[in-house]
Amino acid sequence: MFYHRKLFAAAIGVATLAAAPASAATVTASASVNVVKPVQLTKLGDLNFGTVTFAGGSSGSATVTISQLGAVTCPAGATCTGTPAAARFNIQGTNKMTALLTVPSTTLSNGTDSMTFTPVAPASVYLPNSGAPGIDFAVGGSISIGAANAGGTYSGSISVTAEYQ
Repeated sequence: MFYHRKLFAAAIGVATLAAAPASAATVTASASVNVVKPVQLTKLGDLNFGTVTFAGGSSGSATVTISQLGAVTCPAGATCTGTPAAARFNIQGTNKMTALLTVPSTTLSNGTDSMTFTPVAPASVYLPNSGAPGIDFAVGGSISIGAANAGGTYSGSISVTAEYQ
C-alpha cells in the first residue's frame, strides 16, 4: 500500500504541474504607413520657337534650339524673331519624394510637312514640400528645319509624364 501512496502522490504532483497555467509572453511592434499623394502636373505655358526666317538661297537643314530658360539659338543663314518661350510646368506631390520625368520626342506638323522636336528637360524633380506651391520646371529642345519644309506654322503636343522614383 505504501507503494500505492507514493504512486498516488506522484500522480497528484504531475496533475498539479499539468494544471498550472503556462507563462504568457507579450511583445509589441510599431505600425507605420507612408501615404504618397499622386503626382500632379499642370501646364503653365506653351513652347514657342518664335519665327525663323531663312536667307535666300539657303539649302540643307538647320537646327534651331530653345533652352529651358527660353533663349533661342538660331543657325547661320537664318534670323529668329518673335517672343520665344520654353514650355513650363508645375509638379506637386508628396514631400521629400523624387519624381522622374519622361518627355519623348514629338512631331510638329503644318498639315503637310513635319519636323521632329527633340526635347531637353530635367530627368527628375525633387519635391521638398507637399502639395502647393510645388516645383516649376521647363522643357526646351531643338528642331531641324529642312530646306524642303514648306513655310507655315508647325505645331504639335509635348507630352510630359512624371512618376515617383
